[in-house]
Amino acid sequence: MDMILYSHAIVSLAGYALLMMVLTALSASGRTDAMRCDCGQVKRDYANAMYRKGRAHANAVESAGPFIAALVAAIMMGAAPFWVNLFASVFLVARIVMAYVHIGTTNQPMRSLFWAISMVCVLALAVMAIWRAF
Repeated sequence: MDMILYSHAIVSLAGYALLMMVLTALSASGRTDAMRCDCGQVKRDYANAMYRKGRAHANAVESAGPFIAALVAAIMMGAAPFWVNLFASVFLVARIVMAYVHIGTTNQPMRSLFWAISMVCVLALAVMAIWRAF
């Protein structure tokens, strides 16, 4: 299998790793003891940018497994490179926009829209992998 055919998908995977590293740094910086619950997390308050940074990070971590699994499966099964690259790239762009919206605003519908776009991409990658298997 020629991996160069999936170059955009592989770069999207690396880009998601970088996004998660940035979100990790953002979620850990600026916390004060007054903001924290007994568990150590920032108290639930979407008006608080620190809480939103933590939620953006947690959501990115929660989405990483399904994205990685579906993308690797699609590549390993030899799903159509054009579609794998497209869905992986759209996933990354949607996640970047979602992180920006999540951290910078309290706009729940916009955040949900970009979450849904990213999850449709994961679903498409998974379906393509399964389709190729049978």
